[in-house]
Amino acid sequence: MRKWSIVCFLVLGLLVTGRIVFGPSAEVAKSALAQEAAPEDKAVEPDMHEFMEYVCEPPCKRLKAALATAPADNAAWKGIKSDSLILAEAGNLLLRRPPEKDAAAWVAHSKKVRDTGILLYAAAKKKDTVETRKQWEGLLQNCNACHTQFADGEHMLKP
Repeated sequence: MRKWSIVCFLVLGLLVTGRIVFGPSAEVAKSALAQEAAPEDKAVEPDMHEFMEYVCEPPCKRLKAALATAPADNAAWKGIKSDSLILAEAGNLLLRRPPEKDAAAWVAHSKKVRDTGILLYAAAKKKDTVETRKQWEGLLQNCNACHTQFADGEHMLKP
């Protein structure tokens, strides 16, 4: 009887060891679990004009006012950082909403908006007035290029 117990223990040990050595890695298991638990990506507002008006326009207007002069204090910079981050993340959201026509151009414009928004946010974090203003103007140029192509030149933005 004792022999069988030892044999069963050894077989069980080999099975467990084999599962650990030859089974999926922890990272693969985590990745599979993350994919199963990933939430569905669903646009809250599918109308692009509404999206732009309520997500992008408010931070643009606040940045225009905030950057008309050099920011005076930490509170002003905090607002600039917040609006910069919102616009950078809006670029990510735009990437998920390409139109049926000219989707590749939409993606290129959206990436430029996001990437310039990242630079704008980084400059605001450093409280670099000159660089922040430069990146703000670059962001507007990217927005206007997209508006030229997809909105027939309407909704052009001025710094």
